[in-house]
Amino acid sequence: METHFHAQLDKMRLKVLEMAAYTQKAIEDACKALLERDGDLAQKVIDNDMQINLLECEIDDMSLRLLALDQPLAVDLRSIVGIMRVSVNLERVGDEAVNIAEKAMFLSTRPPLPFGGQLKELSDVALEMFRASIMAFREGDPDLARDICRWDSQCNALDVMVIKDLVNYMSKEAPAVERAVSTVLTSRSLERVGDLSTNIAEAVVFIVEGVSIKHRICR
Repeated sequence: METHFHAQLDKMRLKVLEMAAYTQKAIEDACKALLERDGDLAQKVIDNDMQINLLECEIDDMSLRLLALDQPLAVDLRSIVGIMRVSVNLERVGDEAVNIAEKAMFLSTRPPLPFGGQLKELSDVALEMFRASIMAFREGDPDLARDICRWDSQCNALDVMVIKDLVNYMSKEAPAVERAVSTVLTSRSLERVGDLSTNIAEAVVFIVEGVSIKHRICR
């Protein structure tokens, strides 16, 4: 029974890593579509989102079967709960990828605003946080996970800077308001990817150490 349980738990971990791969491609392509003003690539991100949602449903079903049929011990229960948290946050990153892609499609058909460099800097940080969170999960590395938590303040600061500059720009360039608002929303989505990556990192610490760092400073 224990061997069967752990085999199923390993399958669930692999399914999460599969979901992570799809999600990583989605958020990377969404950022590329935004920065390169590629509406066709943005549409592909939107079209492929269903695959991420289906994988989340599969992981939910697997976790519920393990909980219902195998009555796991505390340490194994912790793994299941942590893996479910990772899956939920992956799905939300996928949603943010769609949000960014939708804004990228809109912005690609209109004159560019002078904020490409700032958006690239923010997207680079958000993507690095996401990639690192998946590596921390794959390797079971709580130290890397804690580092990701500390990076979140940098992502937040970049988002604030972009939004302040955009608000100032809108006050002087009224015809650009619609494009600027879309860019603000894009910046918030990128910041949200950083937050969700932090959530994944927190789940890794919980899985490995049984410690919740969600509501306190990472250490």
